[in-house]
Amino acid sequence: MPIASVSAVTRVPVRDDLSALEGYHSPQVTVRVRLNTNESPFPPPESWRRAFSDELAAVEWHRYPDRSASALREGIARLHGVRPDQVFVANGSNEVLQTVLLTFAGPGRTVATFEPTYQLHGHIARLTGATVVEGERAADFTLDLAEVHRVLGAHSPTVTFLCSPNNPTGVVDSESDVKATLDLVAAGPNPGLLVVDEAYGQFADFSALGMVNDDVPLVVSRTFSKTWSMAGARLGYLVGPTWVVDELDKVVLPYHLDAAKQIAGRLALRFVDAMEERVQFIVSERERLSAAMGRLSIDVVPSGANFILFRPQGRGGREVWQGLLDRSVLVRDCSGWPRLADCLRVTVGTAAENNRFLDALSEVMA
Repeated sequence: MPIASVSAVTRVPVRDDLSALEGYHSPQVTVRVRLNTNESPFPPPESWRRAFSDELAAVEWHRYPDRSASALREGIARLHGVRPDQVFVANGSNEVLQTVLLTFAGPGRTVATFEPTYQLHGHIARLTGATVVEGERAADFTLDLAEVHRVLGAHSPTVTFLCSPNNPTGVVDSESDVKATLDLVAAGPNPGLLVVDEAYGQFADFSALGMVNDDVPLVVSRTFSKTWSMAGARLGYLVGPTWVVDELDKVVLPYHLDAAKQIAGRLALRFVDAMEERVQFIVSERERLSAAMGRLSIDVVPSGANFILFRPQGRGGREVWQGLLDRSVLVRDCSGWPRLADCLRVTVGTAAENNRFLDALSEVMA
């Protein structure tokens, strides 16, 4: 039977709860200095490239990859002093978070965030059909434990997010605040799961990784994109209790992590010393940038990440962002985001890139 002709294109509507959502985007324009996406300013070591190329040449492309990514999990486990069955790997930390939410959130369940924070926490939660409740951070962007008490007591979320160092503020949640939040999450008749997103954890002086064990509902997510110079690979992982990892393995799609990505991550773990050298350089440059920006008419938020959030004094954030762009320097414009009026965020780059940013910023703020 022939298909009936139609006079207009037929479009299937999205779910009602998704119709008003906007995507997560970062503008990409051609500039000489691009400091808006928190990438590493350095490529991977040349020896990594050679080893990666050699192993790719031996891949049996007609065969599926190792479904459990065993070798990669074992390498990550050795790095953090945990067991391989406490490690989950996926296509970037965003897919890690998505899998967590598909597993433990969804319709009829609640996810808590403390704003401002990484926008994808709430965005992905809504995509799964969960209800998102937003608590408020303090005026200096630190965690407000009274607010944590209020939100968790009122809503009993199944999943609670902390981002530390927080994106976009760079603020590091203290060990005592993380422990207090974990105690609240685990208490009561309906305990939840605490997810600490440490995409920038290597740049901070505290990590919740040491708190992970099979007896507490805590997971810590990380990424290879930043300190491992592998944003192009899209590789992330989670360290958590075995019972959490077991459930995630049931939900994630079969063979979700391709052979090339598994090789890339496994080989990267050979270069821990190089990674740590880069971390120290970026931390040093971050402090240099913060000090120089503090000498201008700018409020600088203390950062434990590879970026800095700042607010110009007496100037509109969008105006300063455009002035930098006119000088071929691109930073992230956060000025229109809730709770971040007039704020901008700059990624720490190479010394030369950072100097050009400071020169341009000084001109704009003159």
